Amino acid sequence: MDRALLLLLFSTPVWSLMNGIDAEQDFSWQLRKVPQIVKEKTFLLDAPKFEANAKLELSGVCGIECQRTLPVPRLSDLKELLSYETVFENGTRTLTEVNVLGADLDPVANTTTKVRSRRKRQVYGTDSRFSISDTRFLTNFPFNTAVKISTGCSGILISPKHVLTAAHCVHDGTDYIKGSKKLRVGLLRLKSKGDGKRRRGARRSKREVSEVGDHHTDAKQLEQGPSKRSGRKQKASGLNERKSERKPSFQWTRVKSTQIPKGWLRGITGDVAVDYDYAVLELKRPHKKKYMELGISPASKTMPGSMIHFSGYDADRSGQLVYRFCSVSEESSDLFYQYCDAESGSTGSGIYLRLKEPNKKKWKRKIIAIYSGHQWVDVNGEEQDYNVAVRITPAKYAQICLWIHGNNDNCAQG
Repeated sequence: MDRALLLLLFSTPVWSLMNGIDAEQDFSWQLRKVPQIVKEKTFLLDAPKFEANAKLELSGVCGIECQRTLPVPRLSDLKELLSYETVFENGTRTLTEVNVLGADLDPVANTTTKVRSRRKRQVYGTDSRFSISDTRFLTNFPFNTAVKISTGCSGILISPKHVLTAAHCVHDGTDYIKGSKKLRVGLLRLKSKGDGKRRRGARRSKREVSEVGDHHTDAKQLEQGPSKRSGRKQKASGLNERKSERKPSFQWTRVKSTQIPKGWLRGITGDVAVDYDYAVLELKRPHKKKYMELGISPASKTMPGSMIHFSGYDADRSGQLVYRFCSVSEESSDLFYQYCDAESGSTGSGIYLRLKEPNKKKWKRKIIAIYSGHQWVDVNGEEQDYNVAVRITPAKYAQICLWIHGNNDNCAQG
């Protein structure tokens, strides 16, 4: 895909590129009332050991068939699952118990729906991922919202100080993983000429040294695109020319606190529950980048082409930001099952949509799920694999919103 096609993708509604499919349907964000998550008690817990090994590919989790048999959570279950742990930079750990007010418990919530048959897992056959190398895309919205987590995952900016990622990037369900004790988040920035020159007497730790990605502005670095260039010369201003010469690098920021839902802990569910595989990291210092807003996940049939999009730092393309999109294949109330091409490292990426704002002509992108990664599950005694994303439900929206703002004032609708 060349630069012109990227511009087309992000300036034209996806469904208009699909032979007129769904062209007449109105795809808008539907504001929904969310339950209120109220903090009741906070307890001090023992400090975590930080001894768990990072496991970016889960196994033995509840899959598509299993989801169909799950009972709808009762209000007491929901209160338990949405209580949460907070781990602070100094190693202190707390548990906050919550109450859930105004929850709409759907009696058919756990049914799964088949959307489209497409059997393509991880990277099979033609690789449909796109490495973003042009700095004009790389450091601007929406690509600039993707971040790298020091434990080997990706994440997405959701406020000036908060990052959304997968819970298993920091916790294995029993303990916090090694490396999460001094957790850091890498934000891409353009390295200027003066960067890298140390002031006399200045100190830098190894973790604070910027990781320079091997990015180039040549459009042929978008590997999966057509071989022919458009032939039309793009006239760049002097500013753009200077900007394109500056290489992107990671600026690492320490994490002040980490919050994960209690539903992720093995002691509650007996096993890791992918439904609650999400976490929020609070940065020690705010950034100045544009971030992505949260949205409640709509049903896939209300999405243009049932398509989802996400960008992350796949391990097989070191230092490169990788973008992809694909259709949802099946869904439950809490999960999207899809076969977007992805490798480890993209786990924790924010999955987003671009829909119209209600009663406006403007279009807005919002995060509606978190990419949990490639999963192996036991289905009728056989191991099967798929890629899964955790949907942001009204209850999860309320919880994440509470983590961001510290209160419910801005969390009435999503």
